[in-house]
Amino acid sequence: MSLPVQIRPMTQEDIERIYEGLSGHDISKPLEYIKSCWEENRSKERVTLLVSLESKLAGWGHVVLHPQYPYFKEHGIPEIQNFDIIPPLRKLGIGSLLIEALEKEAFMQSDTIGIGFGLYADYGTAQRMYIKRGFVPDGRGIMYNDMPVVPGSQVCVDDDLTLFLIKTKS
Repeated sequence: MSLPVQIRPMTQEDIERIYEGLSGHDISKPLEYIKSCWEENRSKERVTLLVSLESKLAGWGHVVLHPQYPYFKEHGIPEIQNFDIIPPLRKLGIGSLLIEALEKEAFMQSDTIGIGFGLYADYGTAQRMYIKRGFVPDGRGIMYNDMPVVPGSQVCVDDDLTLFLIKTKS
């Protein structure tokens, strides 16, 4: 890729930059969430990587070392979370570079890594990308709020309805 892309770990000075960069897009995050991500980076519970294009924030992603999803937590599987590329900068290959860097970071922690995604159309691009990158379902079915959906039950189709995938180091 010939684009001037830079990927680096988050610093405390990035908090406002991230907030402002994500604001106004469907991936905006509350300032308090961004601050808590920084605190988890400081305590080594999370690794946050930023991707920039021509020195402008293009997105971010996280490797959470002790995720809430019970199967990942019980098996020490780090989870890639909140993988976000600013919408006007999608389809340039930036997301592929960032997910590759996040995978590399996660594989430094474990031979198996995880990721989850929502099950409605807004997640379609991510769903395809993760499968193409070699992630496979973890075999536990769909989850709602990180808990198994019981056959015959009804759940809301929202961001909490997810499928979790794993990838093993080759």
